Amino acid sequence: MTENRTSGHVVVIIPTYNEFDALPDTLARLRAAVPEADVLVVDDASPDGTGDWVEKQAAVDGAVHVLRRTGKQGLGTAYLAGFQWALERSYDVLVEMDADGSHLPEQLPLLLARITDADLVVGSRWVRGGRVVNWPRSREVLSRGANIYTRLALGVPLRDATAGYRAYRATMLEKLDLSDVASQGYCFQIDMTCRIAQAGGRITEVPITFVERTAGESKMSRGIVFEALGRVTVWGLHHRAAQVRNLVHRKRN
Repeated sequence: MTENRTSGHVVVIIPTYNEFDALPDTLARLRAAVPEADVLVVDDASPDGTGDWVEKQAAVDGAVHVLRRTGKQGLGTAYLAGFQWALERSYDVLVEMDADGSHLPEQLPLLLARITDADLVVGSRWVRGGRVVNWPRSREVLSRGANIYTRLALGVPLRDATAGYRAYRATMLEKLDLSDVASQGYCFQIDMTCRIAQAGGRITEVPITFVERTAGESKMSRGIVFEALGRVTVWGLHHRAAQVRNLVHRKRN
């Protein structure tokens, strides 16, 4: 695959499962905000007809594409399938975005403006200028706490490592071995952030406004939260053990 890509050829990857109520508005706003970007909807056989609706849009708009899967397989595998599809078609920048309107399409140009000098740009709720709208206090505490724990456990220098609004440079993704990624939800975002950091990638955050969905049903669950907690704890133990081994090795030499 080419190594001399610029940031000009962009695809926005949107995973969906029963997002018929929310996706039309998100897609219309996205096409208006960044008309030069293509859109790939990865639909997990939504019973509500989301995939059928996207196929109709794709028939009249050449920038819209749909990747239909046979069942609900999870956020992480949806993004990995989208990454593979996009890399095979030589896109330069791959964007993750939710279908439900929580990620404002009008703010995508902020992320794309920074990808010119970064390998990963994260739309952050917890840097100066970032904020959330319509979240209960308990949800904010959970998100802030998860990110503090992630920074302490893994040493990842991000305020919002769990954020799902992000842009990747394709050449960075091509350097990673993603064959063993099994994470979902929040954990998938942390996993990808760590892999890019370990590969020496340049990561930056830009402030965004995150708006709680007003249509459809949230995919958040206790299982997603516990998966993230468990995996980050295990990764953190390995990370700290590696630091200790390196320290001992340096002292011996």
